[in-house]
Amino acid sequence: MKKLGVAALLAASLLSLPAMAQSVDVAGVKYESSVDLGGQKLQLNGAGIRYKAVFKVYTAGLYTNGAANSPEAVVANTGAKRLHIQMLREIDGNELGKLFTKGIEQNATREEFAKSINGIMRIADVFSTRQKLATGDHFSVDYIPGTGTRVLVNGKPTGDVIKEPEFYNVFLKIWLGKSPADDQLKEALLGIKRERAGRS
Repeated sequence: MKKLGVAALLAASLLSLPAMAQSVDVAGVKYESSVDLGGQKLQLNGAGIRYKAVFKVYTAGLYTNGAANSPEAVVANTGAKRLHIQMLREIDGNELGKLFTKGIEQNATREEFAKSINGIMRIADVFSTRQKLATGDHFSVDYIPGTGTRVLVNGKPTGDVIKEPEFYNVFLKIWLGKSPADDQLKEALLGIKRERAGRS
């Protein structure tokens, strides 16, 4: 009976494992359940779709080293982080850079903006110098403690690391701030209502 009880407990614990142990399919884009970054294994915190009107613009997935179900929890997490975005439609690179700057302005305090100005200018420049991002193009914005923020477009690093530690959380406010780019995407990145994403 004791062996049966242990087996039952083991089966119950396996059933209670979070569904995020599997990869997630978002509008045909696969987000792995975990990635390695800066010597840390990060878990997919949440993933979703950015809509503009009825159109799907891009998918986004947030990776952290511990579950974070609120913007405050994401900021409090000082470990490595990754935001990965894949385009679902073509967009002008210069327009995207301007949208990022506007999103930071709408969500950051004046002090946060001032401390992060170098990174804001750098990230805007990364995209403004690209003629366009085509459907299927993707980029990651990674934060590595002790190193800073780096941007990879289609897997290739772009320029120098942004060293200001304040920048990354200010950048994430585009999606997680008080005036996010998309309210449903904010919830999805925070792991809320994940069932909308659809799992593979």
